[in-house]
Amino acid sequence: MAPSKMTETAQRSRRLSADDWAKEALDQIAEAGVASVAVEPLARRLGVTKGSFYWHFPSRDALLQAALERWERDEQMAYGALESIVDAGERLRTLFHLITNHNKTHVIYSELLKAVDHPAVQEVLEHVLERRIGFLFASFRLAGMHQRDALNRARMTYSVYVGFLQLELSKLQNRQPIDGFDGYIEHMMVTLIPKG
Repeated sequence: MAPSKMTETAQRSRRLSADDWAKEALDQIAEAGVASVAVEPLARRLGVTKGSFYWHFPSRDALLQAALERWERDEQMAYGALESIVDAGERLRTLFHLITNHNKTHVIYSELLKAVDHPAVQEVLEHVLERRIGFLFASFRLAGMHQRDALNRARMTYSVYVGFLQLELSKLQNRQPIDGFDGYIEHMMVTLIPKG
């Protein structure tokens, strides 16, 4: 390799952060699942050597953990912003509209569900499920539902979401339009959000 090319590669390796690697690992999970996350292919995708990886992470599992933490942190921020909406109906409608615009998040979530037997994945999925159900429960309680009814509605709403992901996963992965999607979301809102 020519000296200038080596210098360019070395500079790029130094510029990459651990978060760059984590983001690339999430992209890889979205494309081919958790098992496909490997150091050499990711280094090729990023245009760097494996040395750049080992500068930031001791192992592939450490990278996977960082990627999962990044994904969970992004999820937490999205839900945190919704919690400031005080009207329950508006909060839930905003959530439904928000989820219509995050295909990559849905695909990553679906791929993580397939890898639930991995301890790191299982732990993150448990946190995310608890937070999502908790958010829905709190929103339905805010709408005036009794505790048991709010919990049942939260579980039902979340089950509808997961089922929809499974039905439409291939279209979400390929960024294809889903026939009648807007009408489906509207129907979900009318069906699941309590009347004010």
